[in-house]
Amino acid sequence: MRTVIQIVLFLVAVVLTYFIYQSIQRPITFDKAKDVRYEATVAKLKDIRKAELAYKDVFGEFTGSWDTLIHFVATDSVRNVKAIGELTDSMIEAKITEKKAIEMGLIIRDTVKVGVIDALFGGNYDANSLRYVPVPGEPTEFHLGATIITTGSGIKVPVFEAKAHNNVVLRGLDEQLIINLNDQRRTNEKYPGLRVGSLVETNNNAGNWE
Repeated sequence: MRTVIQIVLFLVAVVLTYFIYQSIQRPITFDKAKDVRYEATVAKLKDIRKAELAYKDVFGEFTGSWDTLIHFVATDSVRNVKAIGELTDSMIEAKITEKKAIEMGLIIRDTVKVGVIDALFGGNYDANSLRYVPVPGEPTEFHLGATIITTGSGIKVPVFEAKAHNNVVLRGLDEQLIINLNDQRRTNEKYPGLRVGSLVETNNNAGNWE
C-alpha cells in the first residue's frame, strides 16, 4: 500500500512540476515569438512609410490605395540631386556662395530621375509585398488609409495610416495570451497591434512602436 501511495504522490509531483514549468515557460515562449513577428511587421511598416512619403513628395498627398501605392513604387520615378564637389574654406573666404560656385562650374548639382524602387529599396524588392503582413498563414493585407486633417488653426494636413491588429500579427500563437495583450493595450487606450501614421491626428507619421 505504501508503495502505491508513493507512486501516486510521485506522479502528482511530476504533473504539478510540469504545469508549473508550463506556466513559467508559456509566456516566455509567447514573448519570443511575438518579438520576431513584431520585428518583421515593424520593418514592413517602415517600408510603407518610405513609400508613402515618396508618393507625397511627388503628388502632394498620401494615398489610401494599395494598387496606387504599389504601382507608384514599381513603375514611377523620383528626382534625385547628384552632388559633385562642395564649398571649400577658400570659396567661403572669397564669399562664393553655392549658387555662384555652380554658375562658375566649381561644383555640380545635377537633378536626375531615379526609379522609386531603386531610390527607396535598392531595386531588388517586391513592391507587391508592401501590402501584406509578414506572418505565416493566409496572406493578409495591412489596413491602409489616407485623408486630410484640418488643424485648429485651419491648416489642412495630409495624413496616412497603415496598421495590423495583433489578432493578425500574432495569429497561431497562444490565443489567451493574445487576448490578455489586447486587453492590456485597450486598458492603456492604445491600439492593440502595430500602426504607423494616424487618420485622426497629425503625429508626424510616427509608428506606435517608436
